[in-house]
Amino acid sequence: MAKEKIVLAYSGGLDTSIIVTWLKEHYDCEVIAVCCNAGQKEDFAAIEKKAYATGASKAYVLDIQKEFVEDYIWPTLKAGAIYENDYLLGTSMARPLMAQKLVEVAEKEGAHIIAHGCTGKGNDQVRFETGIKALNPAIKIIAPWRTWELTSREDCIAYAKAHNIPIAQTTEKIYSRDENIWHISHEGGNLENPWNEHLDDIHVLSVPAEKAPDKPTYVEIEFEKGVPVAVDGKKCDAVELLTILNKLGSENGVGTIDIVENRLVGMKSRGVYETPGGTILFKAHADLEKLILDRDTMQYKNIVSQKFAQLVYDGLWFTPLRAAISAFVDSTQEEVSGKVKMKLYKGSAVPVASQSPNSLYSEEFATFSKDEVYNQSDSEGFINLFSLPLKIRAIQKQNAQGGAKKNEALERKVLKGSDFIC
Repeated sequence: MAKEKIVLAYSGGLDTSIIVTWLKEHYDCEVIAVCCNAGQKEDFAAIEKKAYATGASKAYVLDIQKEFVEDYIWPTLKAGAIYENDYLLGTSMARPLMAQKLVEVAEKEGAHIIAHGCTGKGNDQVRFETGIKALNPAIKIIAPWRTWELTSREDCIAYAKAHNIPIAQTTEKIYSRDENIWHISHEGGNLENPWNEHLDDIHVLSVPAEKAPDKPTYVEIEFEKGVPVAVDGKKCDAVELLTILNKLGSENGVGTIDIVENRLVGMKSRGVYETPGGTILFKAHADLEKLILDRDTMQYKNIVSQKFAQLVYDGLWFTPLRAAISAFVDSTQEEVSGKVKMKLYKGSAVPVASQSPNSLYSEEFATFSKDEVYNQSDSEGFINLFSLPLKIRAIQKQNAQGGAKKNEALERKVLKGSDFIC
């Protein structure tokens, strides 16, 4: 009888390294390891070799960078979605795509079980599993962290040593990290006490702001319909463009945040996130929108952006609401084309100039110098009508304070000043 096949979301890190062995100990199964290259700096040949060495019967290494940037990062960027006004959703955006790839491999291999190394305290278990259930509800899921006898990362390290499984983590350096082309996150270790300032040696992508160059760097980014397409006049594909901006941002200490966030599972957690290129892009995109979008569209889009961010954070990418919001966002981005010049300096990324053929900004109208297109006396009538509800409320208050007899003369005088009496 053929053994059951279990597809494992595999990174080669601490958790998934021991899960291959653990699954084979507890199930009569073959383990098929699936590693997604989302832009993390890893030796993928070594990861594949390690998967086989620890007991996997087959290993896939899938390059998902282009799909990740074009189909997940760009829609989130266009939406302006930032979770709790801080987090640029680096891990959150990647999980639904990884879930999709796991399902595709499972269907190809005839497997009916997918396993992952997410803890029972984290958000990623929800993101993986909601994605899997949305794409193939017949697949069963194994989450060892919710069932095994290991209760801490120290236990996992001890398990790895007992089974001769090579790992990079130690009990002294025990940060949990997730990296892709958009960002790297750091959790655990001394970060678990929010009174501890994070140390400079936590940085992987960027230099600390204090160690960035003393001279600012300028970069020009061009957008077409909300999507970045060129850097300093050079047309780039999605991966190349983000790679260029990551380098510039990293060199200037841009995009490192240290935050406490509200996890979906109900607890607060602290993390340090490095998102160099992404921070530049979000600030540039937002600045270009200010030049182009009208006030009502911008205000309503800001409301929608918060919901989009929450859906992505909660693992609800494959939902009708997320798709509907993306359709609305795409409509708002039809005119969002143009260029933004960014100034990068010691941790900051500031838009300093912008231009667009679709700009609603008109120097003719906005100038404080003499102009021939704006009749300033027109504003008096606008103000009278705009403030009319406030005037009526003030009259009502004065009448109430003056007793039963209404001050009709004052009321008629104020209303006549508004040219409102028929």
